[in-house]
Amino acid sequence: MDTITHTLFGLTLYGAADKRELQQHEKRALFVTTLVGSQIPDSDVISRLWDTEGMYQMWHRGITHSIFLVPIFAFLIYILVRLLFRVTDSRYFWWALLSVFIHNTSDLFNAWGTGYFEPVSDVRVTFGVIPIVDFVFWMIFLVTWLLARKRDVRHHVYRYGWAALVAYVLIQSAQGTYLYQSYADEHDEVALSASFIPTRFTVITKTGENVSLYQDSVYQDAALKYELMSDEQVSLEPLFEANKEALTLSEWSPFVVIVANEERLGVFDPRFYDGESSFLYEYIER
Repeated sequence: MDTITHTLFGLTLYGAADKRELQQHEKRALFVTTLVGSQIPDSDVISRLWDTEGMYQMWHRGITHSIFLVPIFAFLIYILVRLLFRVTDSRYFWWALLSVFIHNTSDLFNAWGTGYFEPVSDVRVTFGVIPIVDFVFWMIFLVTWLLARKRDVRHHVYRYGWAALVAYVLIQSAQGTYLYQSYADEHDEVALSASFIPTRFTVITKTGENVSLYQDSVYQDAALKYELMSDEQVSLEPLFEANKEALTLSEWSPFVVIVANEERLGVFDPRFYDGESSFLYEYIER
């Protein structure tokens, strides 16, 4: 998800806590806990500063988004708020754990995916059923905040808001799973990319050298958007030797389209194809 959404996750989690018996410094500690927990996995962006081998695509949302690092981050946040606010209640560790878990797990559902099981496995886990920027999430956040302002016991409203968020993700996931399975039997590889419009998906298929992008939904017939050809016979060694980001992209993406013509040798991720190119496109000039 985007930074704004992760921030709103943290704020909404803070709102869902029953703070009626907390003192002011304890509320501040909880606020820092949920907000830092909702952001700390994205601290990996600093790896761009020392990336000299074209590995940033794998490092971002890599090990810092692993399920195995969730308790480690939670412990660090707990130590932080304990030092800053002199709180010792173990519940701050559990709130931190939940905050980081929500961040890492929510990122599984968009097309970018995460290294959820690193370092045990370097497979990029991605479901593609939620867009990276989801305005339905924002609407739920807004409605929850507006309703909570009119209640004396606000944490109940925020908990209903969380229930609405989970329900939306489950509905989108069920539809995405159905569409994925309906294409999987007829194609070698399938990937999903959710539209900004709920219930609509781009289904990307690859069979041999043929790559197709369909606009589809469980409520309407599929519409073919683009047909692409991937030159699977060409050697990519010259590309990988000259452009390390291309090798990383090939390992990171579910599958790539290989472009080989008189001008360029390159690969791109078809999930982000807009009719002319993909913004995840690495190549060399010939």
